[in-house]
Amino acid sequence: MSGSQPATVYTHGHQEAVLRSHRSRTAADSAAYLLPELRPGQALLDVGCGPGTITADLAELVGPRGRVVAVDTSAEVLEQAAGYAAERGLSNVVFEQADVHGLPYRDGEFDVVHAHQVLQHLGDPVSALREMRRVTAPGGVVAARDADYASMTWFPEVPALDRWLELYRRTARANGGEPDAGRRLLSWARAAGFTEVTAGAGTWTYATAERRAWWGGTWADRVTGTAFGRTAVERGFADRAELERIADGWREWAAAEDGWFSMIHGEILARG
Repeated sequence: MSGSQPATVYTHGHQEAVLRSHRSRTAADSAAYLLPELRPGQALLDVGCGPGTITADLAELVGPRGRVVAVDTSAEVLEQAAGYAAERGLSNVVFEQADVHGLPYRDGEFDVVHAHQVLQHLGDPVSALREMRRVTAPGGVVAARDADYASMTWFPEVPALDRWLELYRRTARANGGEPDAGRRLLSWARAAGFTEVTAGAGTWTYATAERRAWWGGTWADRVTGTAFGRTAVERGFADRAELERIADGWREWAAAEDGWFSMIHGEILARG
């Protein structure tokens, strides 16, 4: 592709608290809708691969003859992902720095193009889907999954979490993204020119003591120690004291014996 590319601001940032969350992801809990489409020998592109845990699972599923190319905009995260793949003993995956708005690959080079929690951060997700479509072979599939923040719901009611959700959505939109991307994937795919789109949804739920402690603790750290909180303060949406109150709210929720949190992700398999 030529010409200027839309600016992309990653609202979460790549701090340890964010990567801690991303490293927990597997193909089973984050790409189950795609797994029936995979078979050994396929060429797969993983867009926005992060620390590579989903990528490694996908590489095993298309291996040993299939090849995987995983891309991200962060060289530091790609280095971590490559190290993780090496620990898993994978030899059929390479990690490269690239922008989804201008992928450095041939038309039709991949049988499968996958993006998990990527489109919500882009100023022009339709353009990104067009580019993903370009590098997909005839008969291949583009798979995308994105959260829908407005769908997030929890118990018990903790006012600080209401404020967290409001603040996150405002900050993400100020960065040019769309935090409620999940419900828009079907529309975006149609706008990108796909002729056959299967849309669905998947969920994550945190309702055990262990998972509450992990999820609540992770978000408490993310509010106060990542790009999200820093950007919210810089834009005047909140101050540091409020961020600390929100973090305390996450810890309060995590400590509740009957605590429950769930969220919907939109999912699409797009062809044509």
